[in-house]
Amino acid sequence: MDWDFKDLLTKHNIDAKTVLVLRHTPPERLRKVFPWLASQRPAAYNAYQQTQGAIVERRMINSTYVASFIGHAPKTALFAGLYERHGQDVKPPDQIRSQPAVQELESYGLGGETQSRLWFDLRLREDFFGQWRGKLVIQWPGSEINWHRIANEADFKILAIHEKSVLTEEPPDSYREWDLRWDQLKLLPESWQEKLRGWCGIYYIFDASDGKGYVGKASGADNLLGRWQNYADCGDGGNVKLRGRDSTNFRFSILELVPEDLGDGDIERREQNWMVRLRTRTVTHGLNLPELDC
Repeated sequence: MDWDFKDLLTKHNIDAKTVLVLRHTPPERLRKVFPWLASQRPAAYNAYQQTQGAIVERRMINSTYVASFIGHAPKTALFAGLYERHGQDVKPPDQIRSQPAVQELESYGLGGETQSRLWFDLRLREDFFGQWRGKLVIQWPGSEINWHRIANEADFKILAIHEKSVLTEEPPDSYREWDLRWDQLKLLPESWQEKLRGWCGIYYIFDASDGKGYVGKASGADNLLGRWQNYADCGDGGNVKLRGRDSTNFRFSILELVPEDLGDGDIERREQNWMVRLRTRTVTHGLNLPELDC
């Protein structure tokens, strides 16, 4: 027997005519961390859908529920939760942007609001198949350009229910595949943190604004995780040459892993070798100028 998402609504005595189904596909810069937001920052994720354009506003006003999905793959949608609407208020742009959750979204690359909109009070229904959030996958009907549907007006065939949540993919196995933006450091899932916590090594920061790079080393408490968390907290990680630079342009990668029992002198020599090879001690290419490095 084929199951449809509407069958789940029926099990909770929810009329499909009262449910607006949304398939979110955020802008490219936000797309990587968007599933992480759904898993770890529910308020920020909800803020993404609490304001809408005029067409969806009208549909949401006439709906009691919002079934929230993420467009994680073509022609499919990943269940992120069922939200109940508890009214709405008109808010000017400055009030919308003053919301902490909206400010967090903007820090990940979402553009700032420029006009007054309805702000919807959407509250997650934990009792509605909460155990399937991030696991339930449906087939998205018709064109993906049409990302909002009333539940009773289309078929939403259930394709899969994964054993584990796919809101967070597994971290890359090889350190060579790690390439993270600065804003992603603030949202690293626990499995990603564990990888970095176990790795001692030499890392590289690339500033996309001018192509300059910085080489650093990470060992001791929490290894790469601890060092990169310093950057996540303050942007420059305490490095003089990175101060005043826009950390949203930073990309973090790993040049080399070293044994944890390697002496500090040997780790520093490897760090210095990478600085020479990548020319990060030159004015043209680097941010490791010795006279200003701390």
